Amino acid sequence: MTSFRRLPQGGRIQRARPVTARFDGKALGGFAGDTLASALLANDKLLVGRSFKYHRPRGIVAAGIEEPNALFTIGDGATTEPNVAATMVELVDGLVARTQNAWPSPDFDLMAVNSLLSPLFQSGFYYKTFMGPTKGSWMFYEPFIRKAAGLGAATDLADPDRYDMRFAFCDVLVVGSGPAGLAAALTAGRSGARVVLAEQDRDFGGSLLSGSDAEQEAWRVACVDELNSLPNVEAVTRTTVQGLYDGNLAVLVENRSSLPHDARKGQPRMVLTQLRARTIVMATGAIERPLVFSNNDRPGVMLASALRTYVNRFAVAPDKRAVIVTNNDTAYDAALDLAAAGVAVTIADHRASVSADILSRAGARGIAIFPGSGIFDVEGSKGVRRVKLGGAHAVTIECDAVGMAGGWSPVVHLSSHGGIKPRYDEAAAGFVPGGFPASHFGAGAMMGTYGLSAAIAEGSNAGASAASHAGFGKTRPVYAPEHATDRSYAILPSWSPPQGAKGKAFVDFQNDVTIKDVKIAHQEGYRSVEHLKRYTTLGMGTDQGKTSNINALALMAEYRGITIPEAGTTTFRPPYAPLTMGAIAGRTVGSHFRPVRLSPLHDWHVKNGATFIDAGLWKRAWFYSWAGATPETAYVKEMELVRRGVGLADVSTLGKIDIQGPDAAEFLNRVYVNGFAKLPVGKVRYGVMLNDDGIVLDDGTTARISENQFYMTTTTAQAGEVMSWLEYLLQMQWPELNVQVASLTDEWAGMAVSGPKAREALQLAFPGEDLSNEALPYMGCKDFVFDGVTVRLLRMSFSGELAYEVHVAADHAISLWEHILKAATPTGIMPYGLEALASLRIEKGHVAGLELDHRNTLDDLGLGKMAGKEKDYVGKALRFREDCQSPDRWSLVGLELMEPDKKLRGGSILFAASDEIKGHGRGYITSVTWSTELNKFIALGLYKGGLKHEGEEIIAAFPLKNEQARLKIVSPHFIDHEGVRLHA
Repeated sequence: MTSFRRLPQGGRIQRARPVTARFDGKALGGFAGDTLASALLANDKLLVGRSFKYHRPRGIVAAGIEEPNALFTIGDGATTEPNVAATMVELVDGLVARTQNAWPSPDFDLMAVNSLLSPLFQSGFYYKTFMGPTKGSWMFYEPFIRKAAGLGAATDLADPDRYDMRFAFCDVLVVGSGPAGLAAALTAGRSGARVVLAEQDRDFGGSLLSGSDAEQEAWRVACVDELNSLPNVEAVTRTTVQGLYDGNLAVLVENRSSLPHDARKGQPRMVLTQLRARTIVMATGAIERPLVFSNNDRPGVMLASALRTYVNRFAVAPDKRAVIVTNNDTAYDAALDLAAAGVAVTIADHRASVSADILSRAGARGIAIFPGSGIFDVEGSKGVRRVKLGGAHAVTIECDAVGMAGGWSPVVHLSSHGGIKPRYDEAAAGFVPGGFPASHFGAGAMMGTYGLSAAIAEGSNAGASAASHAGFGKTRPVYAPEHATDRSYAILPSWSPPQGAKGKAFVDFQNDVTIKDVKIAHQEGYRSVEHLKRYTTLGMGTDQGKTSNINALALMAEYRGITIPEAGTTTFRPPYAPLTMGAIAGRTVGSHFRPVRLSPLHDWHVKNGATFIDAGLWKRAWFYSWAGATPETAYVKEMELVRRGVGLADVSTLGKIDIQGPDAAEFLNRVYVNGFAKLPVGKVRYGVMLNDDGIVLDDGTTARISENQFYMTTTTAQAGEVMSWLEYLLQMQWPELNVQVASLTDEWAGMAVSGPKAREALQLAFPGEDLSNEALPYMGCKDFVFDGVTVRLLRMSFSGELAYEVHVAADHAISLWEHILKAATPTGIMPYGLEALASLRIEKGHVAGLELDHRNTLDDLGLGKMAGKEKDYVGKALRFREDCQSPDRWSLVGLELMEPDKKLRGGSILFAASDEIKGHGRGYITSVTWSTELNKFIALGLYKGGLKHEGEEIIAAFPLKNEQARLKIVSPHFIDHEGVRLHA
């Protein structure tokens, strides 16, 4: 028996433009204007998939974004996208779609055996069954469960499509283009306000697109034409408002999948817009909800409004007979339109009496009505064959389709994103917005206003109010079509199936949640709607409970003996509808995933054999080809260069901050734990700063350039945070200080000249400068002009060798770098990279980012003696908390590998020799290197009790590779304890 058919005329499809897609490998014909869902129905494909858990046959339920069943995988290969609702896919040439969660096919699915085991798969089945026998058992079971239940599978191939992101502004954002939305946008647009009208469908009109009234269609077209003529109005289709956030920020996602979107031509598949609006009008409409009765999930059981949409918009109708079950008057619009299309219609109305007007109109169309009746059961395996009515009329009716009309659920999601809970409206038998901020307005069905004239009037008033709130004056209202009449909604809420029904009655189609599951959850103590949701998985699918939530809440309230408002609702969160990760990421993928920062010397490094490594956002020279082809060998050779001769390293990534003002010295004295108030001009001092909580924030050096000017350098990792910290302190804590700070990190380049021959190298580069130990001692600084450019020379070292840092304006970095290399050629100078630089500082025992992890105190790092005893500084009070002074804190130690045939790994867990190798141990290794001085692996680490265990042997364990090694705790200063080399 044929179930559905394409009507010979009517609909909004373009019959002159045939379209061919492929569905499960076979051709699927339709017309421009079809959705994948309407094309499937027109081709009599009623069974389109299998359910999530039981693998029951499932068909199309809805005609919009609320569709729970007809989910398909769209595209092939790298363009594959699973779990896409067929009702939201426009039929275009070349479209490829396939079914999911069925093997070998939806018609014959071997996993349908799950239906026989359904008594086992009740609420909490997974929680109760797969808990043991061991703690990690779920990891074993999970792959098998996912094969037995689930939806589509995503591809792991790189997405070839392009996604864009944009930022926009408007005076009035109108969400939804139904009658209320059109009226709101047009009224606001007439005021001169900048208006954005966002519609998720491909056409404007909302519910009007599903109607058959010529006058209403003319009104819709006139509104759309006027909106398009207004230069201050931007009306966009295929655009879903996914969320509302603070500051009237709306996130809109435009889906151009059905339009040309060739990434090679710069055409995006999706565009995410962050829109700031002065005011927002929500006209998001309402979603019809199903009724709960036995076997209400059979293919062919649909929402009554969906049947109406397919008839009027897509010219697709049941072949012979449809039964509509309802508890309100709106179902009769669908019944009348089906009858006009030649379908024999029977209505089972839960209500004992129906208005005379409805009876008269239905009678004129030959519609049979059974008052006081509901559906007792639906018969048919892979489609509807007949229904049994119960109640006042116990009859069996042969039919092709069943339409459910259980009332309407206002789409309150956006109005709730700001935290305002919806309220239950008894007259509408649904939740409506619980209120709005001053700049938000609502209109139409989302407010429980279901009459056409009333919705248009409400929308026009909301548009006028929004425009006025945005500062725009008089406007002309929008009026309803002349002959539009509003009928009573007249709903009699009904939530439970008829007594005595034995088949499965589904509340949530997508997640296979039945009325029995809700009852079991209640019996097992899950009384909160949030707990009910998670225990039963109700409303946790791609549809987010759009058709199921209110029925579930009502049933839970019934079982608890409370009202629906007392039961409450679950929390509505963005996004409103599923969206791809590509839309969220936009162009921020691959190398564009995060900003990339390049040193002023980057181009030179590229040309001269550098291999790069990411250090935060920076690309840093890791090692150079002159020293070797791999980092394991190259960095050792570069270390030997610095220890025995001289090397040149790029340190431009260090934070560089200029600090000026009469109170600059006092400011630094408060920021650093050690004294800076009396630092002489021409001197550099190493300093450490703390957070308010007494924990180390960063270390670095500061040079006094003049009486009121200082030049601070910070670690690369903390440069931004330190800058923000200094600005915060000046603006919020010490506004009385006359100090200005400016970041020079990108304005200046830095290069370290390190090694026993460092002075010789610089003297060759700058022959006119006196760089003797007397003229520029350790921790001295000087500015001088070379070749017309100011050069700042700081004598300081983090390698343990005689060393200098040369700072210059970024534009002159490469020329100065090349000059030093060329002039100092007789010394054998060569560049060295980050790996060697880090390894040199480990040998000297200097802490860096791996040790400065925002968890350690001054004393943990062996720097406690630096702190001034008399002066105040940020973090001083909390530094002396009892816990921060505990002798058993993890503190800095040096570590030497005792087993030459083994290797040390950063992150290894440290244990005492007598400990069981289990758990978090007594500390961990922070930094590791091969020491060219000691000819062994050494490391820095944090260990409970620190250096009071000096000389002890401990164990380093690396569980990921099942490795262990014996270590010896030593001083973290592996070389030159007396500092002779620094002062050479």
